[in-house]
Amino acid sequence: MATNGNEKKWNSIPVRFFDEEGELEADSTEGADTVDVVPSVADVDERDEGTSGQREPKPADPSSGPMLAELVATRAELKRVESELADIQDRFTRRQADFENYRKRTERDRGESHSRATADVINKFLPVIDNLRRALEAERSLEASESAEFKHFLHGVELINKQLEEVLESLGVEVVPAHGARFDPHLHEAVVTEPNSEYEPDTVIQEMVRGYRLGDKLLRPAMVKVSTEPSDDDK
Repeated sequence: MATNGNEKKWNSIPVRFFDEEGELEADSTEGADTVDVVPSVADVDERDEGTSGQREPKPADPSSGPMLAELVATRAELKRVESELADIQDRFTRRQADFENYRKRTERDRGESHSRATADVINKFLPVIDNLRRALEAERSLEASESAEFKHFLHGVELINKQLEEVLESLGVEVVPAHGARFDPHLHEAVVTEPNSEYEPDTVIQEMVRGYRLGDKLLRPAMVKVSTEPSDDDK
């Protein structure tokens, strides 16, 4: 690249030559030969250090100083949060167990209340059912001598009695086993005892009043006649 002769080279210095007599051959920089000066590596390093001002700082050691204190505080906070979380989980488990117990207790109380209400209503109907059964048994003994119209009426009453029994069954009411069953003081009430060789002792040989129960609850015991061991005179 061509340059103007009048311009100075920024990277050159003038060189003067002297002869043996000490006279100056060239006293001017114009037209004089110049020698380029190449900076050394040390000069470059010193110049770089002078322009940058300072070197990059070393990373801080996390095991000392403020960072260590911050790490300790963070671990302490983590332990506190974990402790609070465990406490919340424990309380939640307890509340869940209490709610489950409350739900079961409520369902049990509701079932017991329903059973008591049903038992009260059925107990009020039992005398009516007993009288209806007695009336039917009495009329059956006279059915042969009655007219066709009365027999038709009696058949209708029997259907009504059957419907009542079906209603009781739908409510969970069961008839207490009586005739031929082993006498059970929890289910039967012995009204009469009779020596009888055809049955084993303590056997129900006749049902006088029908007994009912609702599930495990006895609504009314069956009034029965119970057989006993016959004596020598009865044999």
